[in-house]
Order: sequence, then structure tokens, then C-alpha cells
Amino acid sequence: MELDERKQKILYAIIQNYQETGEPVGSRTISKMDALNFSPATIRNEMADLEELGYIVQPHTSAGRVPTDKGYRFYVDRMLAERAESDPRKDLQLPAAPMQELLTKRIDRVEELLLKMAQILAANTNYTTMVTGPHSRRNKLKFLQLSAMEDRKILAVVVLGGNIVKNNILEIDEELSQETLLNLNFMLNNRLNGLSLEEINLGLISQLKEEAGGHIGVIEKVLDAVADTFAKEDSYPIYTSGATNIFRYPELTGGDKASELISTLEEKKELGSAIGEISNDSESHQDIRVYIGDEVPVDSMKDCSVVTATYELGDGVQGKIGIIGPKRMNYQKVVDTLKGTMHQLDGIFKKSEE
Repeated sequence: MELDERKQKILYAIIQNYQETGEPVGSRTISKMDALNFSPATIRNEMADLEELGYIVQPHTSAGRVPTDKGYRFYVDRMLAERAESDPRKDLQLPAAPMQELLTKRIDRVEELLLKMAQILAANTNYTTMVTGPHSRRNKLKFLQLSAMEDRKILAVVVLGGNIVKNNILEIDEELSQETLLNLNFMLNNRLNGLSLEEINLGLISQLKEEAGGHIGVIEKVLDAVADTFAKEDSYPIYTSGATNIFRYPELTGGDKASELISTLEEKKELGSAIGEISNDSESHQDIRVYIGDEVPVDSMKDCSVVTATYELGDGVQGKIGIIGPKRMNYQKVVDTLKGTMHQLDGIFKKSEE
């Protein structure tokens, strides 16, 4: 049954009131809202219909109503649809001042940027934030730099697309002159730049060893470092912040709920699996995705909602930003804040490529 305009307005009023108070909403509360010009009897009848249809529920006999997952889903879908049809610049909410300062400040390490971004978003929304490090199974080698160190050691700096950097200290069996290092740098970059791990095949490795002459051992260790960087990039890090914000919402703290949630955020293993499922979602190409209750692929988060956005660093390298909160979270604020943040991030990463 499609909800008519009156039922929609009453459902929205219940959701918005419950978002603010966390208390079940009665017909008397709704009747006092200036935006609704319905009689108390009409409101009671409509609330009864909404309950029968599964959009709201009465938690206790003498209590008012609270939205169900179905009610939240209806509300969120309509909100996202309205924003998709409107001018994209209209609903952009610029990040809070600390976020704007962070996003305009030059930070060379992407990891530092993402960690600070998680902290600011958690403080701004009063929810818990998770940010995955950038990753892509199709990532490519961008640059390789070998530098001499003491005691037969060299520093191999491996840079992947999206400016993902890993420093590797390699122990070798020979002393390399500066000229030899320059030649090896030139050869490796000439052969490997722009290639994915799958494209660095046995035939290419054989050619590299042949061109390296007597430095086959060095080439083998450098290639191992490159492969290790790709492998670690696939097992992306997860940054979280604002775990204690969970205690702001009584519905998330009953029994063992809070401890289970915090454990998930700290352990990160289950969280990483959930993000993997979200990333493989058939509709994950959308800018914003909202998962409510049982839609969240983490057992300890079935009383939560998770709003995610995808950021891009170029070269097909992506990551996820997620806001975790109660089902009664302020979806409108979270969605607009994420859109504003993604808008500025996109501008920063495009500038860094110019």
C-alpha cells in the first residue's frame, strides 16, 4: 500500500520528533506541531494504520510510537531521491571549520589526512566514524626509488596510484655505487611504471634480471618489496574515531550492546569484512549509501544505521567513509555533511594530480 500525503507527513513527524528526543511519540505530541493541521482523532487513526502497515511500532502498551526499520527506510529513500533530483550544489553542507582547515592544509601522508578526517567527522556529527585506507585491486605502480644506506642496505620507496607510499629497507649482498643505483632506478621505472601486480609477469621479471647483469639478487629483493606493497595495499587499514559517542544513545548501551560495538570497532577484523561486503554491493557506485538495522552486515550493529560515501584518489584508488549511529540518527545532516566533505576531497585530490 502506497502511503498517501497525510500518512507521509505524520510518519515524518514521528521520525523527526523521535530523532530529537529518543522518546516514543504520541498522537498528542504530533497534534501540537504547527506544520500539521490534523485533528487528534485523525492523527490517531493514521498512526494506527501506519502501525498496521509496519512503519511504526508501539514499544509499550501505554507508550507512543517509534519508527521501525521499514519506516526509516521509507524516510531515507524519499530524502535521497529528492536530493538526487535537486541541484547538487543546493544540499552541499560545507564541513565544519576544523574540517575545512584540514582539507585546505597540505598533508603529504594520506593516512594522516584520513585519521584526522575521521576524528573531525565524529566530533561534528556526534556519531562514530570509520574511514578505510585507499585501496584498489587494479592499482598500478607509480614510482620506485632506490637510495643507498649504510652496511649493504638500500631504501626502496614504492609509490602506488593514489600516492600510497611504503618504505622498505632491504639488506643486499653487495655494495652498490651511486652510478649503479641510478641505472637500476632508471631500468626499473622504465619497465614497471604504470603496471599492476598482475602485469609484472614471469617474462618481464626474466627480462629485468637479464638487464640487471650481476645484480639479480638486488632485483629479486626489490620485486619482493613491490609485491609486498601491493599485498598490504589490498589489506587496507581502517581508521575509527568517536567510539565513546555510542554512550550518548541509550538504545545502544543496554546489556552488552555498547561493549560489543566498541569491541568491533577496536578489533576491526569484523568491520573490515563488513566494509568488503558493502564495497561489493551491486549499487555501491552511488555516492551515498544508507544501511539500516538488519541491512548492516555486522551482528553487533543491528541496532545501528551506517551511512557510507566513497572517496577517490585517482588511478581507480578508492576508500570508504562511514558514519555509524543509532537508527534515529539525523540522516539529513549526515548525508549533507558527507556530500560536502566528498566535494572538497574531490577538489583536493584533483589539484594534487595537476
